[in-house]
Amino acid sequence: MALSLSLRDDADALLDRDPLALLVGMVLDQQIPLERAFSSPYELTQRLGHDLDARELAEFDPEALAAVFGQPPALHRFPKSMAGRVQEVCRALVERYDGDVTALWADVPDGATLLKRLKALPGFGEQKAKIFLALLGKQRGVTPPGWREAAGAYGEDGSYRSVADIVDEQSLGKVRAYKQQMKAAAKAKG
Repeated sequence: MALSLSLRDDADALLDRDPLALLVGMVLDQQIPLERAFSSPYELTQRLGHDLDARELAEFDPEALAAVFGQPPALHRFPKSMAGRVQEVCRALVERYDGDVTALWADVPDGATLLKRLKALPGFGEQKAKIFLALLGKQRGVTPPGWREAAGAYGEDGSYRSVADIVDEQSLGKVRAYKQQMKAAAKAKG
């Protein structure tokens, strides 16, 4: 199944064929609409003039990369800090996996190990790591034993909790409704 996260054919096609672009979209998926986060890797490739390369991004001059992110329209609400975050993740990929994002999951014995690897990435806390693990399992065929358990509630079949469950505009609406419910419940508690 082709990815449908940005709701833009060109951006989704990139996410579908390039695991690094998908990871970068996940990095950017905070404090902006998720369609924007997942279309930004495509915009970044357009600005760079070629597909994303972890080694190149890791070695990019930080100020120059921030300028690329900040060029109108900015790739994120916080272009400088998110350019830095993408660069940190790419550096980790180069140091630990020779720049190959698929090496994160290629040889994992189980979901718990993959979750641990994801949580070791800069900016990937428990929740973001579980959501990306669920996305890999539900939509990318990365299903080591125990992946659903490691992803927690995000791994549940038929749930609409996160980007892992978005396959079209209808499912996006269900995920948005769930997130609004959670915000309202948290607000009522606090």
